[in-house]
Amino acid sequence: MEANGLSDKIEVIQGRIQQVEIPEKVDVIVSEPIGFLLVHERMLEVYTIARERFLKEDGLMFPSTGSIVFAPMTDEALHSEQLTKADFWSTSDFYGVDLTSAIAVAKKEYFSQPVVGCFSSASLLSAQRAVHMVDFSATTCEELQNFEIDFNFRIDKTALMHGFGCWFDISFDGSSSSVVLSTHPDCPATHWYQCRLLFPDPLAVNKGQSVYGQMSFKANEKFSFFVTITATIDGTEITATNTINLHDQMYHYLNGGSS
Repeated sequence: MEANGLSDKIEVIQGRIQQVEIPEKVDVIVSEPIGFLLVHERMLEVYTIARERFLKEDGLMFPSTGSIVFAPMTDEALHSEQLTKADFWSTSDFYGVDLTSAIAVAKKEYFSQPVVGCFSSASLLSAQRAVHMVDFSATTCEELQNFEIDFNFRIDKTALMHGFGCWFDISFDGSSSSVVLSTHPDCPATHWYQCRLLFPDPLAVNKGQSVYGQMSFKANEKFSFFVTITATIDGTEITATNTINLHDQMYHYLNGGSS
């Protein structure tokens, strides 16, 4: 600020949002509180605290809203990759040590990882989207810590459904215009990429069937979430379920992903 002659106009206040004090309410809050799948790292809670403490009643927040978006997907290569990692533990004689008792634990751990990276929209099995929108001007910390997203998708092609492809959109709503940043697979890549949440055992789905269920987010002490997913093929008792440790992500950087 001093080097650019702005020290008489800009004041830097260093400290935690929860602790600092400022002399007056502000017109605008600008922040980058976004993690992959929008909520990872739980920075949005601090963003909300900043609003409650410092923003004028008619003030603006940038970003203004955020949306978690997902759809069912197929990805045989990625699913096989995770299974192969667990295969090591199927060795009954690893230099005299029987490792097979760890197979189930290893499989559970690998499939609890969210896979962060690009994927192709061609891998999505439905044109429908599940959307959970968060209004940063109104949400509370409690609402950000525990929430559910119900879904019901019509399947567009017969395939193995290995899980869900997920991304987020954020909007910047000004007084006269609005700008949206989307991390959709067909949009220019960002450092957030997209993420995939897999089932250990995929669902075999046919074109025209519906898959319904819920994705439940529960905040944890690792500044992230446990995400429990249950999906059922409509009209059947065939269900897939998994719990994802959003803090234990696997980075899988592929240009365009696998399909």
